[in-house]
Amino acid sequence: MRIDEVCPQARTIAISGHIRPDGDCIGACMGMYLYMKKKRPGARVDIFLQKIPSCFHYIEGISEIKTYFKTGIKSYDLFIALDCGRERLGDAGPFFDAAKHTVNIDHHVSNKGTGDENYIVPTASSASELAYDVMDHEAIDVKIAEALYTGIVADTGVFRYANTSPKTMRIAAELMEYGFDFSALVDRCFYEKTYLQNQILGRALLESITLMDGRCIVSVLDRKALDFYHALPSDLEGIVSQLLMTTGAEVSIFMYELESMEYKVSLRSRGLVDVAKIAELFSGGGHTRAAGCNMHGDRYDAINNLTKFVEKQLNQPDAESEDTQTDDQEQHDGEV
Repeated sequence: MRIDEVCPQARTIAISGHIRPDGDCIGACMGMYLYMKKKRPGARVDIFLQKIPSCFHYIEGISEIKTYFKTGIKSYDLFIALDCGRERLGDAGPFFDAAKHTVNIDHHVSNKGTGDENYIVPTASSASELAYDVMDHEAIDVKIAEALYTGIVADTGVFRYANTSPKTMRIAAELMEYGFDFSALVDRCFYEKTYLQNQILGRALLESITLMDGRCIVSVLDRKALDFYHALPSDLEGIVSQLLMTTGAEVSIFMYELESMEYKVSLRSRGLVDVAKIAELFSGGGHTRAAGCNMHGDRYDAINNLTKFVEKQLNQPDAESEDTQTDDQEQHDGEV
């Protein structure tokens, strides 16, 4: 796909990504937004996303994101959905449905393509990598490069996860050549945490339990705990990945209560378990080693239902021969 060749006469363009946007979603959407504004100066370009974590506020144009999902336009000429399919656009979904032409760019294996034109590459590290693919590289500038690099860093865990390919590294190197402070960027969007985030992480680690002889680790935060800390979903990013760093753990499960008896579930795997298959059983999805879903009911029932399928995969005869390199791809949740 070459995005410049898609609806070249479009005068109104909308861009959006999934609910609870993570680093890759933000980087891909902002990179595309800045690119389209540069390449199509006569067009109106709008970007719609839910509230953005403050750690990403260094990205150029971030204040121009529309979080209220209201516009005077009844039907955009072109709608570009990044890092998800139509079903995860949230309040931006109606804009997608009404658009005259739609494009879907994503790297989630569970996305079969929901646009009039689709660029779905499950082997790619991130939606930001794919956004770079479809752009005219001569038109990329330092601000676009910084946004795309942010997304790639976020979904590869600073190039530590198994979704990092030689192509990913080549693209990252090309983006670095634009001259932004990549070291400060990595610190700010990946490693730095607020005091509150560290408190929440400590609480989640302290209250975690291990199952299956330590091969599965689970942690749950209920609504009461989140309200006590005045925590937002963005404050919970990275917890499931840290749980997986426990020696002997093959799978980590982190759940937090959205409303009474409704939980957001994040799953991570070192490779022996395909957590996307498990998430799909509960109307979720994602990647082989990073997936998620929402579940209703008692937390203990949810844990029992999830771990039943984890244990089934771990007990498969060929499980020990699988690659065990971590592939988080988070999507901080943003993830599915």
